[in-house]
Amino acid sequence: MWACLTLGYHLASRLAYVFGVGAALTQQQRHQFFTRRDGVEAGFRRFRRVAATLMNNDGVSFVLLCVVTRQTIGPAVPVTVLVMGGVLFVALGVSIKLWAAMRLGYGAYYWHNFFAATDPVVPEPPGPYRFLKNPMYSLGYLHVYGVALFFASLPGLIAAVFDQAAILVFYRIVEKPHFDLLTKTATRQQGLFRASES
Repeated sequence: MWACLTLGYHLASRLAYVFGVGAALTQQQRHQFFTRRDGVEAGFRRFRRVAATLMNNDGVSFVLLCVVTRQTIGPAVPVTVLVMGGVLFVALGVSIKLWAAMRLGYGAYYWHNFFAATDPVVPEPPGPYRFLKNPMYSLGYLHVYGVALFFASLPGLIAAVFDQAAILVFYRIVEKPHFDLLTKTATRQQGLFRASES
């Protein structure tokens, strides 16, 4: 019973995060929902509070699921392998995510470029982006699998696959079109600037 409840809670939390943040960013992009009244920084802070609450709830619900459903991976895999593999995946995933976040800047982690049109757009950011198209949502998600392995949680592994699929859908539908538009606009402005200089 507890396993079903925590799994349901986590899936609802992940959907709230993906759909909640996605809807908020879409409303901001189309109608300046957060910035129309209070300006860019106040609007961004308001959005960030909502997004952080959804993201933190999602993370807590995942760890809770893994703890409640621990030791559900069969005995075929030794506990030492699961624990060591889990620690390795957590270390790799967190390292890649932090590296990517540092290269993009703190604001990018919370989608600041949806709020400030003046944020610089780097078509090919340095760091892990030289090697991976989307390090945040690809290898940067290894830590989720690592937590599930560490607790030997089969429902945790299934939820990790669902979580990564959901965030990749979010990326394709919400983030990528916005970033492509910003890149196109920045490229066009650079072309106009160069043309005016010559």
